[in-house]
Amino acid sequence: MKEKIHPKVYKAQISCACGNQVEALSTRGEKVHVEICSACHPFFTGKQRFVDTAGRIDRFRKKYAKFDK
Repeated sequence: MKEKIHPKVYKAQISCACGNQVEALSTRGEKVHVEICSACHPFFTGKQRFVDTAGRIDRFRKKYAKFDK
């Protein structure tokens, strides 16, 4: 292996905004903060939240209701 081309690897404490903490190897530093993780991401949890601001979903459904048939 070539010398001086590999990044330094840290044993990092990764903390999520939901409060979940994981210990893993990282090149970003010893403490890493993320906004979303596998404990709170909808893909992994199976729960999906719709943030309906100003009735956008209803307007979309009304607009494209004629194509539903």
